[in-house]
Amino acid sequence: MDFLPFTRPSIDEDTIADVADVLRSGWITSGPRVAAFEAALSGYFGGRPVRVVNSGTGALEIALRLINLQPGDEVITTPLTWVATVNVILHAGGKPVLVDIDPVTRNIDLDAVEAAITPRTRAILPVDLAGLPVDRDRLYTIAEKHGLRVLEDAAQSQGSTWQGRKIGSFGDLCSISFHANKNMTTTEGGALVLNNAEEARLFEKWRLQGVTRFADGTMDVELPGGKYNLTDVAAAIGLGQLKHIDAFNARRKVLAQRYFGQIDPAWGLALPVWSDDSNWHMFQPLLPLDRLSIGRPEFLARMKEHGIGIGVHYPALHLFSYFRGLGYRESMYPHAEAVGASTISLPLFPAMHDTDIDRVCTALASVLQGALR
Repeated sequence: MDFLPFTRPSIDEDTIADVADVLRSGWITSGPRVAAFEAALSGYFGGRPVRVVNSGTGALEIALRLINLQPGDEVITTPLTWVATVNVILHAGGKPVLVDIDPVTRNIDLDAVEAAITPRTRAILPVDLAGLPVDRDRLYTIAEKHGLRVLEDAAQSQGSTWQGRKIGSFGDLCSISFHANKNMTTTEGGALVLNNAEEARLFEKWRLQGVTRFADGTMDVELPGGKYNLTDVAAAIGLGQLKHIDAFNARRKVLAQRYFGQIDPAWGLALPVWSDDSNWHMFQPLLPLDRLSIGRPEFLARMKEHGIGIGVHYPALHLFSYFRGLGYRESMYPHAEAVGASTISLPLFPAMHDTDIDRVCTALASVLQGALR
């Protein structure tokens, strides 16, 4: 039986043909496909300006430049995320201020956010974990009350909605990821949804070495930019993927519903909260470790023996060695630590068949029932 990974991108033949056309064109770095991709993304996000880069991390890094983050400025975020969310704050010279998660949604606890605000707080950087949106009404009420910028880490939530509006179509700065495991991909890449043309022009300078080119062939460098530009090869993939993102997400929702219907409560898994707003980027139950005779590594190994790939997204980042060196310790964020220690990501991608969900659940039953104490 074929191995079932926890995710796999779906790239159609038209997109593959378009990539071949780009390669034949001789213009393979940033060019006409990038411009077309940005225009298409702008349409997707309700006409807001969008600029693409070579990673979602790069989008966040430039976003921090756009808000003029200064050394020592505080940015409030969650410990239950990929480490890039915090690394970019450190790279910009800011101070990440972590607060715990809501144990139900597993997103940042907005009550804790408000309690953590100080005179040095410059921004809030929330993460839509597994595609479930953070409460945007409450988030922006807090931000407006305290005069803070919001950098939405929507790396996992393209196509998710809040009260009928697409994430990214409203609000402040919004970062998207097109990594290979995201709901749509450019193999590697990302984008930032911006507020206005002025921010977009400044983003372009930060994206490519701070250079501004003029019609007479001269140029100037006005700030110390980096090398973040996306290639036309990647943009061609993105254009093909964007045509299918809503269908991809609709299929993910059907598959998630099937998991809810197939997973037996007797197995002890704590299921994620259901939400029609989610794009179901990942389906993440929590293992009942206190009831199992095996730990998560052994669970992963046994599922692999059944031909099922399981992901782990994410360990609580403050427990990694580097962050311990910054003074973080166990028990500081108990909800994030509990979820991070027991979370698993089950296979979920649009090309899966209904029978694949059944196969995963059969394997879950075998492994969990054999390990429950």
